[in-house]
Amino acid sequence: MSGGEYRYVWRIVFRNFINSFKPRQVRGNKIGKDYIGNEYFEIPADPSRGKRNPARWYDPPKGLDFQDPIPAEWEAWLRMRRKEPPTEEEIARNVAIAQMKKVNAAKIEQNRLAEGGSLPAPADKGPESYPKYKDYHVGDIMDEHRNKY
Repeated sequence: MSGGEYRYVWRIVFRNFINSFKPRQVRGNKIGKDYIGNEYFEIPADPSRGKRNPARWYDPPKGLDFQDPIPAEWEAWLRMRRKEPPTEEEIARNVAIAQMKKVNAAKIEQNRLAEGGSLPAPADKGPESYPKYKDYHVGDIMDEHRNKY
């Protein structure tokens, strides 16, 4: 290689380095919006340019910067587990199922409390929340183990 070819390579590298600091104007196709207010976008795949997979992302509404979880249907679409975005009917059906589950869980809890059930033990107690059996006391097992050897 002659010395002139190296200049072109370094010029390209330097230009790409400078351009990496400039903000990119990413424009994607708006695909849809969920009930939380997130908007979903996609730039389709272009195999002729070496881009095999589409680029997908979402923008949350103002003030809710990525705090709320996104619906499962949209998450599956974002993570490429499904090719087509969810339809309005599918989203409405899944929201109705979730509401029905909440209502049924509340009814079951009311029935359990009406039958004399107590509130469940708090989960943050740690090992104290496990049942203790006198036949399986840890000290007895350790004593037997020591006496055996």
